Amino acid sequence: MARRACADLEAVKTVKRAKRRECEACVKIGSEWVHLRTCQECGATLCCDDSPNRHATEHAHAIGHPVISSAEPEERWLYCYPHDVMAEY
Repeated sequence: MARRACADLEAVKTVKRAKRRECEACVKIGSEWVHLRTCQECGATLCCDDSPNRHATEHAHAIGHPVISSAEPEERWLYCYPHDVMAEY
């Protein structure tokens, strides 16, 4: 899955994992989610773009945290928003 390296992905030395299997923002507003992503900067676990609220992308753009990981148990990948690059780990 790795297409090319980027400094943001290379900066992730230890992958942050979800503390809970829920979107923190959706829980606050009583909404549902499809898949979960974990911010590699602050550790927030938020919903993916297939979810109605797209909280992970919203967080990345509003806060400026560039890299997420999948919080799905069977998936092991990172994604960098600014460079549109994915990498398996």
